[in-house]
Amino acid sequence: MAISVRNEGSRINSDINVTPMVDVMLVLLIIFMVITPMLQQKVAVDMAKVDNPVSMPDADKEDAIVVAITRDGGVYLGQDKIATGELGAKVSDKLANTPGKTIYIRADARAQFRAVEDAIDAVRTAGVDEVGLLTQKKEGNLAGSE
Repeated sequence: MAISVRNEGSRINSDINVTPMVDVMLVLLIIFMVITPMLQQKVAVDMAKVDNPVSMPDADKEDAIVVAITRDGGVYLGQDKIATGELGAKVSDKLANTPGKTIYIRADARAQFRAVEDAIDAVRTAGVDEVGLLTQKKEGNLAGSE
């Protein structure tokens, strides 16, 4: 009686095929590149640049109430464009469940002061005690550090 020895272990391919993984990663990269700009929930404004901005991390939260004033005087509550006269009523509706919340103002650096002032007045008459003015930090060299 002879024993038949089978050498099946030599035929196993132990190399990892990375082509399907690269394909999946490229598809995911393309999906994220397309979707990322859509996730921006803010109106595009060029905020005032200051040397020492006050950090307001609560303004980036999802439940933050942000009023944006554009260069042409448009007033936005979140993503919705509204008239300045309607701003107080809309803000008081949003604050019905959470009184005492801070409202954040993102005004364009070249917006007319009158539009910003009217928006702040409308928010204050809605019963808001705290209004935060959002700014950006100046980039580059400071005037005295040459």
